[in-house]
Amino acid sequence: MKINENILKNDERVALRLRDLYRAYGYAQYKMSKFEEYDLYAKNKDFLISDNVITFTDTNGKLMALKPDVTLSIVKNTKDEGGLHKVYYDENVYRVSGSSRAYREIMQTGLECIGDIDDYAITEVLMLAAESLSRISDDYVLDVSELDVVSAVIDELGVAEDTRAALLSAVGEKNIHGIRELCENAETLCRLVSLQGAPDRVIPALKELLSGSRTLLAVERLERILSALQMAGYGDRIRVDFSVIDDMNYYNGIVFKGFVNGVPAGVLSGGQYDRLMGKMGKKSGAIGFAVYLDLLERLYDGGREYDVDVLLLYDKAVALETLVQKARAIAQGGESVMLCGGNPGELRYKRRLTLTAGGDD
Repeated sequence: MKINENILKNDERVALRLRDLYRAYGYAQYKMSKFEEYDLYAKNKDFLISDNVITFTDTNGKLMALKPDVTLSIVKNTKDEGGLHKVYYDENVYRVSGSSRAYREIMQTGLECIGDIDDYAITEVLMLAAESLSRISDDYVLDVSELDVVSAVIDELGVAEDTRAALLSAVGEKNIHGIRELCENAETLCRLVSLQGAPDRVIPALKELLSGSRTLLAVERLERILSALQMAGYGDRIRVDFSVIDDMNYYNGIVFKGFVNGVPAGVLSGGQYDRLMGKMGKKSGAIGFAVYLDLLERLYDGGREYDVDVLLLYDKAVALETLVQKARAIAQGGESVMLCGGNPGELRYKRRLTLTAGGDD
């Protein structure tokens, strides 16, 4: 039976659309327990959005955690062998919410592609990221960066490790003044950070800027991937933006972030994380993304005009069998319905029906 999206909460509605999308491209659902050994998160705290992890001691004395993340568990439990392992997840995680700044149970959806990652696998994940955003809102943009390019440009500066970390922070903030204060000969890095916009405008400028650099292979790969996405119809929704960065202890290559109009923060984030795989003793490549459904509350607040499609008021004299039949008929017709034998309060409804012992009104 097809699920009536009208009766679902906004985050559930989005999750349902995304689940159907990922299945259509061969991703199998990954299920996990609410709990994981805390040690997994303690060793990879920098990978987490927040290092606030809810812990408890199990009956066997082990320190456990309510899962704040799904990717780490997927990597831990994926066999390091040939081929591709394509999974999606639709899980509740437990962490500080970006919208409320308090601990919450948050529905999170995403996918991971692990194994022999080639250009098509990267392109497919980027396409699914763009398509995921389109199923949330028609007004979206996907910002794409290449960490290998950013890293190589900073390497050429020959700065100390603490300066390198400060430069990466400045890059993420698009702080050109800060970059120049940290390093006098960082003009190439400043120009790189300033490059932003449509791929067909940025890529030629990028090639000119990095002419003769060892990063041209990475630039050419980025060009091929973005060109394929443009041919698939996503070109006007994708921007190149080298201020999109992630922790280079875990991420490499292409990283990306998705935005929808009406939400001030990124609602989707992802990238290649081969370095995380290596840190966890795996040789495979990996790329994936997560959609942060809790942030969509800002998008949908006040966006729904009605709490229910049909409010059905009934007299106490109406037979119980009649109420059941009427409610089923409305629900099976594709509308949500609320039956009320008294005052409905401030319930918002699209239309109202009244059922008396003598029949409908």
